[in-house]
Amino acid sequence: MSVLPILIHPDPRLKKRADEIDEITPDLRELADDMLATMYEAPGIGLAAPQVGVMKRILVMDCVKDDEAPPRPMVLLNPVVTETSEDMNTYEEGCLSIPEQYADVERPSEVTVTWTDLDGKEQTEHFTGLWATCVQHEIDHLDGKLFIDYLKPLKRQLITRKMQKLKRERARA
Repeated sequence: MSVLPILIHPDPRLKKRADEIDEITPDLRELADDMLATMYEAPGIGLAAPQVGVMKRILVMDCVKDDEAPPRPMVLLNPVVTETSEDMNTYEEGCLSIPEQYADVERPSEVTVTWTDLDGKEQTEHFTGLWATCVQHEIDHLDGKLFIDYLKPLKRQLITRKMQKLKRERARA
């Protein structure tokens, strides 16, 4: 397993819709392993393939925060939200592609998602709380949408400028 470089906003790949996955290959399995390693190393609770420059509909997540509980790494291929609750939740969201920037985002508090697992089997799960927020955030990445797209234009521009500055600083280092 290797840790992959994470793209930083603004990057045009982060604004494009990722392609459906039509075949589960050894390379795809390796990508899933690498994405999990990258997410844990970051550290983060979710990561979508476009964030590592791969335009495929695959995301990984693990929202277990309790050090006493076993981790629950999940790999979702071609995930689709099939149901959303009427109730909304607001979480302060962050993103590995927008480091050290956080903002409140309102999303449905519960969602049902269907996806294909790495064995080619269809899975469906009802997510609540942080898991629901995370899976929606990552599916947004697969659709070319970032959490800052939910913010008012001025706040979004401010964060984008900070990211441009960060990228310039990293390029010089």
